[in-house]
Amino acid sequence: MASSFFIAHGSPMLAIQHNTYTEDMRKLGERLGKPEAVVVFSAHWVSATQSVTYTDGTLETIYDFRGFPQELFEVVYPAQGSVAIAKDILSAFQAHGNGIDVQVSQTRGLDHGAWVILRHMFPNADVPVINLSVNPMLPPEKQYEIGKAIASLKDRNIVIIGSGSTVHNFRRMNFHAENQADPWAKEFDDWLIARMGEWDTAALFDYKRLAPYAAEATPDYEHFAPLYLAMGTGHHAKKAAVQHQSYMYGSLSHLIIEFA
Repeated sequence: MASSFFIAHGSPMLAIQHNTYTEDMRKLGERLGKPEAVVVFSAHWVSATQSVTYTDGTLETIYDFRGFPQELFEVVYPAQGSVAIAKDILSAFQAHGNGIDVQVSQTRGLDHGAWVILRHMFPNADVPVINLSVNPMLPPEKQYEIGKAIASLKDRNIVIIGSGSTVHNFRRMNFHAENQADPWAKEFDDWLIARMGEWDTAALFDYKRLAPYAAEATPDYEHFAPLYLAMGTGHHAKKAAVQHQSYMYGSLSHLIIEFA
């Protein structure tokens, strides 16, 4: 049985950097071995209807950023898709509760929310990848239900990842602070970690009112929503464990949470 994770994808530069965070992603990939597939909810694929990549072909590497070194635009992550597993995901969504509306994309590739982290975890690109979108119009409890709908995939050694960022506010970043944590950013993450450890979904769903510095940390809700998507896949065991916590630029959170 595989685990599921929330993994912060940070800056696109992580794809070509080597630091304690990328090293922990590499070690995580080694621990996971070669799963049947990886399913990634990415904050950089936003859609009003839940969407799923649907191809057996090579997924295009999408460079959804600009102003970065040419070296970054030369990175290619040629993972294959899987129609068979995409079909299983569609069936799981349709069977959950009253059904979750879902559509497929036969042309969508992997945005940097997916390939930046996968490049470190599975550097040979030899594990099939199915990319899923994020709908930022849905509240946390609905995101949780979407994750819960596909939790059974983990029984087949399919890894599920929610890729985003718990603290993601460009206006509050200090680009002169390489590896320092702004106290307010860490306080917000520490609150989340404590609530997840208790599996206190009531508090987590009400984070805007209860969490310290919630407004400062989560103006880009599409980056925060993958936390609930990933957490929903851990609904049955209700166990959360921090595998990494660090910061870049004062407040850009690098966080890995594993859900058993």
